[in-house]
Amino acid sequence: MKRIELDIVALSHSVTQSHNYAVVLGERRGQRRLPIVIGSFEAQAIAVAMERMVPNRPLTHDLFKNTLDTFDVQLREVVINNLLDGIFYARLVCVKNGEVFEIDSRTSDAIAMAVRFECPIYTYDFILEAAGVVLEDQDEDIAQGGEAGQVTAAGLSSENLGTLSAEILQRKLQEVLESEDYEMAAKIRDELKRREA
Repeated sequence: MKRIELDIVALSHSVTQSHNYAVVLGERRGQRRLPIVIGSFEAQAIAVAMERMVPNRPLTHDLFKNTLDTFDVQLREVVINNLLDGIFYARLVCVKNGEVFEIDSRTSDAIAMAVRFECPIYTYDFILEAAGVVLEDQDEDIAQGGEAGQVTAAGLSSENLGTLSAEILQRKLQEVLESEDYEMAAKIRDELKRREA
């Protein structure tokens, strides 16, 4: 199965869930984005490592990295390897004395570790197909105009998605992506996929 390398492209506060955040991964050679809702602690752990801040005392992920370093275990890569019932699954691929082994992990923790070890993050095409969103050229929305203005991105809710046409949903998807509301983008994507099925 072909693996796809991802980069962290955004870390934002969740608009619809006040205590949650979204980390957005983008395929390195493509337009698809993979939004993953995470908790505030994990968001902080990722942000601290990305900004290269050094807390007074090590955070849990720093402690785990220090432990692996002490025992000469290298984190070679992170693989987001499955998606079941809306939950992402990940593995830490580690190396010690030339032996490769994998450790099961929550995806948010795996990403926090990947940032600390500066190792690549991978996933598979079937996960991007199921949960990814595509960033399209913004000029198309501007050129089409008209009907897209009837429902604002701020006025969207899970309840009214079913009342909108597929064309409007596609336009709204672009709007919420531009405003970095990745959780709503995932809901719109799910509605569009439900209709395709």
